[in-house]
Amino acid sequence: MNSSPQLCGLVLAGGRSTRMGRDKASLMHTDGRTLARRCADLLREAACETVAISLRHDQEIPSGLEDLEIVRDPAGASSGPIAGIISGMILHPDADWLVIACDLPRVDLTTLCHLIVSMQPGEKFLAYRSEFDGLPEPLCTLYSPAALPVLEQARADDFRCPRKILIRNACRLLDPVTPRALENANTPEDWETAHIS
Repeated sequence: MNSSPQLCGLVLAGGRSTRMGRDKASLMHTDGRTLARRCADLLREAACETVAISLRHDQEIPSGLEDLEIVRDPAGASSGPIAGIISGMILHPDADWLVIACDLPRVDLTTLCHLIVSMQPGEKFLAYRSEFDGLPEPLCTLYSPAALPVLEQARADDFRCPRKILIRNACRLLDPVTPRALENANTPEDWETAHIS
């Protein structure tokens, strides 16, 4: 009997991209793929058996992602990435979920694989320490099945910040293995610098 949980991957792409001014999931990386497609491919390369993309309930599926499982936030949901993470985890509640935001143009396979191999039995979450403030990086995090009830309770309590959830639950933090891998792009100015290799 295999005691290791299934590993699934989730790309968070349901944000409104208001600061960017256009859909971040559809931004074109220098390697010729959209950010969302690149993240999905990296999750597959990191051995995720299933890869899903999280979208708002009314969001159009970004072009080129029709092969992924689609998970939708509930209509009227305003709980940010927590809604997407929960919706994804419910697909396979007994699996470990490697969750990454689509707006990480520098994320690499080494970063994802190091997270996977570093997870210890009994841990609910595992994340990287931010290079900028030392706090958890919640949108490149491994969530075990035991994390799902924690996230559901946080949503029920209207507690929406995934970073604070990790802090409150004593998430173990790893030092980054690739400099700037988790630097996100929220604005056109961020995009001009962050996606350049």
